[in-house]
Amino acid sequence: MCKTKMATNVSEPTRARPRRYSAPPTPPPRTRSEFMSTTALSSLFTATGASTSSGTSSSVASRTSLASLRDSLPDNPHIYDVEEIRVATNSFLGRRLPSSSSTASWRCNLRGKEAVVFQRKFRRRIAMFELRDWLSVICRSHHRSIINLLGASVSDGGGGGDHVYLVYKYVHGATLADCLRNPRNPNFTVLSSWISRIRIAADLAHGLDYIHNKTGLKIRNLVHNHINSSAVIVTEPDLNAKICHFGTAQLRGETDEVSSDRDEPQKLKRSDSNALRFEGVRGYMSPEFQATGIATQKSDVYAFGVTMLELLSGEEPLRYKFDKSAGNFERTSVIETAAMAAAIDSGEGEREGRLRRWMDQRLRDSFPVTVVEELMKLALECVEDESEKRPEMGRVAGKISKLYLESEKWSERMQPPVDFTVSMAPR
Repeated sequence: MCKTKMATNVSEPTRARPRRYSAPPTPPPRTRSEFMSTTALSSLFTATGASTSSGTSSSVASRTSLASLRDSLPDNPHIYDVEEIRVATNSFLGRRLPSSSSTASWRCNLRGKEAVVFQRKFRRRIAMFELRDWLSVICRSHHRSIINLLGASVSDGGGGGDHVYLVYKYVHGATLADCLRNPRNPNFTVLSSWISRIRIAADLAHGLDYIHNKTGLKIRNLVHNHINSSAVIVTEPDLNAKICHFGTAQLRGETDEVSSDRDEPQKLKRSDSNALRFEGVRGYMSPEFQATGIATQKSDVYAFGVTMLELLSGEEPLRYKFDKSAGNFERTSVIETAAMAAAIDSGEGEREGRLRRWMDQRLRDSFPVTVVEELMKLALECVEDESEKRPEMGRVAGKISKLYLESEKWSERMQPPVDFTVSMAPR
C-alpha cells in the first residue's frame, strides 16, 4: 500500500458515539488477494498506532508514528554532514568516476543507497534556508528521464573550501558522448539503429520539458544549464536516456532569481565579470549566455538543439582540422554543417543526398528520411541566434513524440516478413 505525504496529515480520531447493535449481513467469501490486502492494511494501522477507540496515549503514538513515516518517505531530501561524505568516499580517495570536466565525482554508498557524489565549487554562496528550499523542490521532482537528487552537503569553508557536494542516485550506463564516440573503436556504436536514437531524443525532450514546465516553479525560472552529451546517461539494456545534474545550477548559485513581471533578465555588466564568472561547455552555449552569463530556459533549448544535431551526425559540436594549405586549424561546427545539409537551394534529390552524407554513417543509411528532415529542422530552430525564435520545450517534446510514432511505423514496415511458411515436401 502506498501513501502520499498528504495522506499522513490526518486529524486526531474522535470517540465514536454508542449505537444500537444490529447483526451485519453475512459477507461473501474473500479471495486470497482481498485477504492479503486487508491483512496488510491492518498491519499498517497497527504499526502507525491507529485504533478505532483512541485515547490520549494512542493519539500521541499515532502522531509520533505518522511523523516518522513522513520522514522515511523516499522523496525526503537529505542534508548530509561533510564527515558522512568523507567517510563514504574514503576521504575522497575512493572510487572516482571519470569526468570530461574539472568536476570531481565519486561512486559510493550513502545510507544504504548506491550514489554518486559530485563536488562543485560555489559560484554564489547561498544561505542554508535557500538550500533547503531548493532541495525540497528538486528532490521531490521525479521523472523517468531525470536522475534523482538524493541530497546535498556544504563544506564549512575550512580545508575543503567553499564547495557543495551533490548526491545523486547511481544509474548503470554510459554517457551519450561515450556511446556516440568510442576512441578505442570509432566504427562501433551501441546506438546503431534509428529507433534507439529517436528514443533518446524523445526522452531528453520530455525530461527537459518537465524541468521547465512541470515542476510548478515557472515563476522562479527553473533551468538546467548543463545540457550536453556528457550530461546524459544512456541506460542499459533498454538504451533509455536520463538527464544528469538536475538542480546543480540552483544549488551552487549559478542562476539568479528573476521575477515574473520582468520581460528581460538583468544583463551582467563588464564591471561584474570578475565577480560573476559563468561556466559553460564549448559548443553548447547560446549567444546570449556567452554575452551575459545568465542562464535561461531558452539557453537550455539551444543546448538541447546542439545535442540533437550531435545525436544525428555522431560528431562533436566543434571539430578542429589542420589545414595544410593555410598552415592553421580550421574549426567546423555541427550547426553549420547541418544548415548546409538542410539548405533548400537545390533539388529534392540533391538535398536528400547531402542529408545522407551528413548523417552518422554507422546507421548504414537505414532511417526514415522524412522523419530525419523534420527532426533536423526542429533542432535548427532550437539553435537560432535570437532566443525569441526558439520554440518552447513543450512544443518540441510534442513534435518529437509524433516523430517517434512515425519511426515505429517505419520500423514495423522494415521488418522482414514472418507470416509465411515454407514446405520442403516434394511437389
